[in-house]
Amino acid sequence: MRKIVHRHLGKVVAGAAIAVAGTAVMIGITLPGSAGADDSGGAGGGNQSAQQAGQGQGQTAVQPGIVEAAPAEGKKGKGRDPLTDDELKRVEQIALHQSSFAASENVEGKRGPQRLGVDLAEPDENEVADPNAPRRADVTYYDYKDDSLVTKTVNLDTGKVERTDTQHGVQPPISRDESIEAAKLLIADPLGAGLKADYKDATGKELTSPEQQLTLNSMVYRATSGAQSGTLADCGKHRCVRLFPKIKNGAWIDTRAFVIDLSARKVGKLG
Repeated sequence: MRKIVHRHLGKVVAGAAIAVAGTAVMIGITLPGSAGADDSGGAGGGNQSAQQAGQGQGQTAVQPGIVEAAPAEGKKGKGRDPLTDDELKRVEQIALHQSSFAASENVEGKRGPQRLGVDLAEPDENEVADPNAPRRADVTYYDYKDDSLVTKTVNLDTGKVERTDTQHGVQPPISRDESIEAAKLLIADPLGAGLKADYKDATGKELTSPEQQLTLNSMVYRATSGAQSGTLADCGKHRCVRLFPKIKNGAWIDTRAFVIDLSARKVGKLG
């Protein structure tokens, strides 16, 4: 790849890793490499040695193993079995009933909550040793209408929501949909001009669809009390993200200086 022109945005990072320092946190993103490869014989060295050893002992070549098909997944799991596809669909429908759906807002500013995840809930203390304890699922979503993290616990046996936990100022990891929306906001903002220019320099193409053209890593950003003002001052109360985009099958692009406030749908710059 030809040398990339360095712009105000930063530079295309072509090294093996990118280190990110922010709010007393250091994050390392390591590109796939050859870690674990056989130093003496490469990828195929181990197989060749094993084959030669077998021949030396007069043994026949090992025949390929047979992979059995996974058992059919039932509509309902048992005990601590992972949630089935049917259970996942059912609990989401129960948790996000019409009134909850209409009253919430997702990352795109549209009606409906921003789904974050569905997990098998831990049993109550008095049910730990009970093999017939009811199965429950925790449905977690973020409501951008009031910047709240909502967790609803659904009883899979009764089909009812048993608990609803609403928290403010709690920021779980950024979902893929949120990362894509953050990239779209950055691309549309004047501060994203360098990102688009670096992408075009590296590929010869315009950057228009981050979900198709980029691999997106992200982290939640929280403002340090008294250290930030303006656009970034509410980060922590608002849902804010720093992006670490990588050109698909290409290099990293440095956007560490920028923070996207998903709640306010604005882009700010650090420093």
